[in-house]
Amino acid sequence: MEVSPPKSGLARILHELPGRDTASQLTGWIGRTVSWLTLLMVVLTFGIVILRYGINQGWIWLQESVTYLHALVFMTAAAWAFQTDDHVRVDIFYRNRSGRHKAWVNLVGTLIFLVPFSIFLIVIGWDYVASSWATQEGSREAGGLPLVYLLKSLILIMPALLLIQSFSVVRACIFKLGPNRSGESGHSRESDNP
Repeated sequence: MEVSPPKSGLARILHELPGRDTASQLTGWIGRTVSWLTLLMVVLTFGIVILRYGINQGWIWLQESVTYLHALVFMTAAAWAFQTDDHVRVDIFYRNRSGRHKAWVNLVGTLIFLVPFSIFLIVIGWDYVASSWATQEGSREAGGLPLVYLLKSLILIMPALLLIQSFSVVRACIFKLGPNRSGESGHSRESDNP
C-alpha cells in the first residue's frame, strides 16, 4: 500500500531520508500494531459496563486487562507518535518556520531533552523493573492478573523505543541540514524567514 508523503514537520524530514531506515520501520510497525489494541480496549470497556450494570457481574482481571492494554498502547506507541509528528509541540518555535529551522529544532530538542530523559528513565527504572521480575510480581487484588512484572517492563520499553526513534530523527535532521538539502526548491533568504 502506497502512503502519500507527509506535508511538513518531522514526519516529512523522516520521509525524505534516503535509504532504508530500520529504526523508523520498527517503531512504525510497533505503533501501527498496538494501535489496534484501542479497539479491543473499547470492546472490553463496553463489556465491563454491560456486565457490571446489566447483570451485576464483574471480574477484577477483566478490569485490569483494560489498564494493561491502555499502558501498552500509550507506552509503546509514544515513539511512533514522535515519528509521525503527532506528539505535543510548542508551536511558537516551529509552526511557520522553514524546513531547516524545523530540522534544527528537532535535532536540538532530541539531543537536549529526549535522549537524556530516555536514558534517565532506563537508569532509574531498571532496578524497579528487575525487582518486579525477580518476584514475578502479580496483582494485589484477589482475582487480578499475575502479570504486573510485564506491565512494569513497559517502563523500560518506552524509553528504549524512544531512543531507537531518536537515532533515526537525529540522522534525518543531520541529512536535512546538510549542504543543498534545505527541502525547499532552492535555498534562499526568503525560505528562511518565518
